[in-house]
Amino acid sequence: MAAIAEPKLKQRPIVRLGIFLISHSLFVSIVCFTAGVLALLLLPVLAKNTYISENALMPGSANNMLSSHDASVANKLVKDLTGLKLRSRGSELESQRLVAHYMSDLGAEVTHHKFYPQLNQFHPLHFFTSPDSGNVGKNISCSSLGMNTVGIIRAPRGDGKEAIVLVTPYNPMEVGVEEAFSLGIAYSVFSLLTRATWLAKDVVWLVADSRYGEYSAVASWLTEYLAPAFSRVDVINSETCSESNIVDKLGQKRYTEKNLYDGFRRAGTMAAALVIKVAKQSDYFEDAVHIYAEASNGQMPNLDLINIVNYLAVHKQGLQIKVKKMWSVLSYRWLYTLGFMFESLGQIARSLNPQWKFGIPAAEYVEGTATLASSLYYQGLGVPTGPHGAFRDYQVDAITLEISSKVPLIKMARRNEFLIRGGKLIEGVVRSVNNLLEKFHQSFFLYLLTSPSKFVSVGVYMISFALLVAPLPIVAASLHVEASNFDSIQPKEKSASSSASEMKVNFNSWKWLKSARKVFAFHLWGGFVSVLPYFISQMPGLTSETSFIVWIVLSVLSLLVSYISLGPSFSEAAASQSQRKEWACLKSVTISAAFIGLSLTSVINFATAEIGALLIVPICLMARPLKLDIKASNLMSSTRITCNLVLGFIGFPPVTYFLLKGVFEGYSGINVGDFWEWLETLWAWNSATYLYIGLVHLPCWALCIHILFHHC
Repeated sequence: MAAIAEPKLKQRPIVRLGIFLISHSLFVSIVCFTAGVLALLLLPVLAKNTYISENALMPGSANNMLSSHDASVANKLVKDLTGLKLRSRGSELESQRLVAHYMSDLGAEVTHHKFYPQLNQFHPLHFFTSPDSGNVGKNISCSSLGMNTVGIIRAPRGDGKEAIVLVTPYNPMEVGVEEAFSLGIAYSVFSLLTRATWLAKDVVWLVADSRYGEYSAVASWLTEYLAPAFSRVDVINSETCSESNIVDKLGQKRYTEKNLYDGFRRAGTMAAALVIKVAKQSDYFEDAVHIYAEASNGQMPNLDLINIVNYLAVHKQGLQIKVKKMWSVLSYRWLYTLGFMFESLGQIARSLNPQWKFGIPAAEYVEGTATLASSLYYQGLGVPTGPHGAFRDYQVDAITLEISSKVPLIKMARRNEFLIRGGKLIEGVVRSVNNLLEKFHQSFFLYLLTSPSKFVSVGVYMISFALLVAPLPIVAASLHVEASNFDSIQPKEKSASSSASEMKVNFNSWKWLKSARKVFAFHLWGGFVSVLPYFISQMPGLTSETSFIVWIVLSVLSLLVSYISLGPSFSEAAASQSQRKEWACLKSVTISAAFIGLSLTSVINFATAEIGALLIVPICLMARPLKLDIKASNLMSSTRITCNLVLGFIGFPPVTYFLLKGVFEGYSGINVGDFWEWLETLWAWNSATYLYIGLVHLPCWALCIHILFHHC
């Protein structure tokens, strides 16, 4: 009787798809990476119009109450500030007395907050904390004291549990016209709010002493407000700085006020914060408002906060809204060509179906790309674009509004009009935030701007990143299968013992651990390189150029030591048959490490991961021993050699920095020390980009270079 054959098990669709992707990894890689770049270029086309998600905000639903009287009183403050003659020592206190006097006249609670300048120095354990981590200089004294002036209005309809913060940075050592007008705009609103019966949230006006930097003053006050701690500053205050020498001077003579309080006073939980600044004369034909929203490590305020400012400025006050652009992008001719292509495709789509709203005018596409590039860059850089960034460290939504006039502010006829328009804008924003019953939560926190009224949400821009990194796990699996098949397809002698064969299979299945050990060693080296600047910065008398050279030399020497001690030598004369595919296993583990690093980085700062994927993914996919391509001697291998050498050169972080700086700013002003100064900025602000460069990009780049020169 014939034996019945067992039915063949049918593979699941997901398994068949995986086998197909792995077997066609080259084609899939090209398609996915090209689609990822195309999706990134399509983001300005796919941007949507902004809209206010939280109905409770109701911007513009009430008439403005700010009057010409408020503007006149504010104009008087501006005249008094600009009329001060700061000549004698300590006379900077005169402007602080003046501001406190004006606040107290309105019935506000006035306090003064002392702080010392914070030293933003690199420390390997202080990443992902605010730059104001309590690092105060060793030789600080009372002469280096900064003084914030704070006024608080208690809401007549509130319970003291919530507050809105207005911030006006100014330098008491040299009060300029622009700083005086920013104080004037805030004062006009503050004056109105003292009489507002509708106010349900306390209002805090922080006049930040910016002699040591705007961010430092705001961050010091926020730390005391939200996370007070006994530190060395408190010891110095109690031992060396007499209250009578500083605070009491602010209450002398005619400025002695009944509402001037000792100690630190607080209001409720912060609902939102607005930083008000006035810039020099506008370059546009009308008054303009520049919005700065980027905070540390790509954090952004809730989009509704920007939306209400945009709506009130454009539709109520007739102001022009501006966001940062990368101006050099506007000169790219190929970008205009691409914009015309998308515009033509949009016209064809609308001719087929009028409901298909694809494509925008070419000029709008280029403008959107310039704004998108700026948004992506500043989010990826991880450095706040203004003092509002200090609030985001405590999860408080905040933006900086920089108002500029179309005519010089020295003209008296223009001053009241400017103060009224600026004041009404701030009043409208305060009224909208005052209507909130809970924190901002309805709109987006993860987005990229292409204009003040258009944005790309996280669900759209993550598509491009997913397509860019999708080839990495597929190619890694393909290389692992290839290396395993090479080990398994070996001429075997017939043997009666099956245990020896099973032992060999088990050994081959764990062979990738050797490559993983090498990859781990390279990433340990990356961690060492990341902390090197801390020790280099302790060396006295080093310029930025010298520090950069020392960092490069020490990094290369440590890499050579690590490679010699933990891996085979470059001078290996010959490789056994089993080692000829070692590079494939090494590349597989390297690509896996790059994929994990990019994925983790995207959680911390998406913009950094997006830019990093554009740079490191092609290097990882193209890496192949040059020796194999030289032996092949055909057009494809020659092209691959050229691409590998070019990508390897471009992928080195200092080279990448200098090339990008040259493209966007020109090559004339490039200096060797610029990269070191850029690194200093990143580590001083605890940017996640610094960690990505040292722990992900640099080790993966070095491994790819090692694969290129692998002795297979």
